[in-house]
Amino acid sequence: MSRDSQIARIHRQPKSAMQSGRAGAGAWLLEFAPGEPKQLDPMTGWPGSGDTRAQVKLRFPTAEAAIAYAESRGWRYEVAQPPTVRADIKPKAYADNFKFGRGENWSH
Repeated sequence: MSRDSQIARIHRQPKSAMQSGRAGAGAWLLEFAPGEPKQLDPMTGWPGSGDTRAQVKLRFPTAEAAIAYAESRGWRYEVAQPPTVRADIKPKAYADNFKFGRGENWSH
């Protein structure tokens, strides 16, 4: 696949699975799909390729900024819409298990 035929993917950065907070999840990312398959290096045995665009990850504050950047470079792109977040989910805290006057019983 030639470098000019690669498509840039613009998507919203997902929430980290390591923490419950949403810090850093608002940014939009522009990434390229790998242009060639990875091959094992005969000396080290590590996988790698000569495609350096697969390493590029650009962050933008809005999707429009990422689209404008891709269009200014003449890159083809696709925009992945972020998944909808349910608003009816109430966040819970572990400390609520020990709250004074809670409605339901707590037992082992």
